[in-house]
Amino acid sequence: MKAKKLILVLVVVFLGFWMFTDPSGLAEAAKSGAGQAWELTTELFRALINFFGALT
Repeated sequence: MKAKKLILVLVVVFLGFWMFTDPSGLAEAAKSGAGQAWELTTELFRALINFFGALT
């Protein structure tokens, strides 16, 4: 349990450091990550629709 808290603290410190040293880089990484997550989500739902459509 302590290891999880330590990892969380390290991630928060890293993101805070990144935000203060390169805010535009952090914003660009978040923007591209969100776009990729949306693409993966749409592909997943298309695959599920095709799969259930093939079952009928």
